[in-house]
Amino acid sequence: MRPTAALPLLLTTALAATALTACGSGSGSSPDTVKVSYKQSTDNSVKVMDTYLAGIKKQFEHEHPGKKVEFVPIKAPDAEYYTKLQQMLRSPRTAPDLVYEDTFLINSDITSGYLKPLDPYLAKWPDWGQFVGTAKAAAKGQDGKTYGVPDGTDTRGLWFDKRVFRKAGLPTDWQPKTWDDILAAARTIKRKVPGVVALNVYTGKPAGERATMQGFEMLLYGTGDGTRDPLYDSGSKKWITGSQGFEDSLKFVETVYRDKLGPDVSDALDPNFNTTVNGELLPQGKLGIALDGSWLPQAWLPGSGHEWPDWSKQLGLAAMPTQNGQAPGKVSMSGGWTWSIPAKAGNPDLAFEFVRTMQTKDNARKWYIANSGIAVRKDVAADPAYAGAQPGIRFFTDLVASTHYRPAYPAYPKVSTAVQEAMEGVTTGDLSVAEAASGYDATVEDVTGGRVVRK
Repeated sequence: MRPTAALPLLLTTALAATALTACGSGSGSSPDTVKVSYKQSTDNSVKVMDTYLAGIKKQFEHEHPGKKVEFVPIKAPDAEYYTKLQQMLRSPRTAPDLVYEDTFLINSDITSGYLKPLDPYLAKWPDWGQFVGTAKAAAKGQDGKTYGVPDGTDTRGLWFDKRVFRKAGLPTDWQPKTWDDILAAARTIKRKVPGVVALNVYTGKPAGERATMQGFEMLLYGTGDGTRDPLYDSGSKKWITGSQGFEDSLKFVETVYRDKLGPDVSDALDPNFNTTVNGELLPQGKLGIALDGSWLPQAWLPGSGHEWPDWSKQLGLAAMPTQNGQAPGKVSMSGGWTWSIPAKAGNPDLAFEFVRTMQTKDNARKWYIANSGIAVRKDVAADPAYAGAQPGIRFFTDLVASTHYRPAYPAYPKVSTAVQEAMEGVTTGDLSVAEAASGYDATVEDVTGGRVVRK
């Protein structure tokens, strides 16, 4: 699943909670029925989740005679989904038994007391040992307990157009080793292939979390020695300010837009620019290098509106390098979603039984393939049926071993917005790198209540 834009205030009065009162599993609910709530696509032609869950329901009810599964889909854009979900979680009358949680915001619900720790269940579930550690960490609260079972992840890297690279005289097996290698290739494209955007790095507040995660964090997490989180110091439980890596990452963004290696600033700050990138620039050979995610092929499948059956022949893939090629040599960021049990669920035990059914090796593989997702189960990642399901899956799956997850604690959405503001300042040229970094430091100190440490 995809990163979401930094969320405004979740608890809006515009969405009436009364519409949800019939959804819960609490009072009056049958102890033999598990109610499952998830985000239903707003695109009526996209039924991937619905189809998958329908199959799991059939299997679960067959294997558990007398038990029933009832779905409570929420058909809404991301921000509205989170708002409606939080409204449901507040009361035993409306809380489902199982909910689909974005790792971006799961800690907000943990802190609010909306979710149940799953450790007692996980300790008795042998399959939990198959899940990779980075994915497990994304569902942990600050108390060290686990509040969700991940159903896949995503990774990020560099997509490059072999057609453009040939015209520029660049190798079609390109694998940059440093940031300078990326900029050098972009400058060559700009010089030799006019009319093409050389390099896209999402930036600014309109791009939301795409700017923070696909853009800035893919740079920031490639600075330093790779052994410490450059955004959040887990030892002191404080957010990091004043780092050289932060300024160096801003400098890279500034260079892309100052030297006109990226799209026009007005395009870059269009909130729908990702649709242009996926649906027009890449398929039409008008973008040389894109710092982007593993899910892009979803945009080019039959029935998508942007069908591109030859994409795997035209595009190459390269890992995002660390700043100077220092160990571990490459960088990725990951997000994803988890299945969580609400604290006020009426049937938590039955809910976890449903999770166990969803997350068998075979069912997990079906979901990863259907959703163009990246496996977080080691046994699925090693399965040839998964690895060969789609071009690029092996490349992006291999990045899981060196990927990073955001420190998605309750303050993270505000920290993310501060990152976007700093990026936008250097993108437009309104702020110097030093000014943008200083503004970020001040904002983070403010939104975290002074919980910062200067590096």
